[in-house]
Amino acid sequence: MPRSYEELLSRARAGLDKDAKKSGALRLELPEADVIWVGNKTIFRNYAEFPKLLRRDSSRVLMYLAKELATAASLDGERAIFIGRKDRDSFSQLLQRYVKDAVICPVCGSPDTHLEKDKRMWFMVCEACGARSVAKVA
Repeated sequence: MPRSYEELLSRARAGLDKDAKKSGALRLELPEADVIWVGNKTIFRNYAEFPKLLRRDSSRVLMYLAKELATAASLDGERAIFIGRKDRDSFSQLLQRYVKDAVICPVCGSPDTHLEKDKRMWFMVCEACGARSVAKVA
């Protein structure tokens, strides 16, 4: 028995929405954080990969991590150095939260975004759908 046009259309849209949400999340996979401890310092050896992958300023991502970990941090070439012994899982969780808050478009779920500053506010502009939303984390 043939279905109505509206039923078929709603079924097709539901399938497209699921595929669109999945593809954005799968395209952006973060590598495992390579962390070692030297004395009372935590060295994040592959730190430079993350800002490049996320297309964000290295110093801003470092500032976010330092603020969330409540410690001082500095860049040393390709690596970041944090004062105190920090867990590898805490870096992974914070970077996942940063991706959710400052990289993924809240409208379409695409990771293709960039930050723009307008007066004193930071906006996340999506290159896929054109949405412009206030950035939770700049």
